[in-house]
Amino acid sequence: MSLNNNSAVAAIPTHRLMPLGRVSAGRRAAVAEVIGRGDQVQRLRELGFQNGAALEMVSPGSPCIVRLHQRTLCIRGNELLNVLVECED
Repeated sequence: MSLNNNSAVAAIPTHRLMPLGRVSAGRRAAVAEVIGRGDQVQRLRELGFQNGAALEMVSPGSPCIVRLHQRTLCIRGNELLNVLVECED
């Protein structure tokens, strides 16, 4: 079986995921995945960090401030690493 160039290119992801803590101020992103222990994931999802949810980084750092679902939230510590996002171009 041989691969042509088109199938090899299609297998490469066209986006990059990053932890929420690496998003710079004013940047918009979409939640791609929430990882961690079950209780951590449940808490973050209850706050609105659902896959596909749009957010904006207001103030990076730990704690950081994000806008999510027309609310302003403060997220700290390891929670910043548990939310993986895809930034808008």
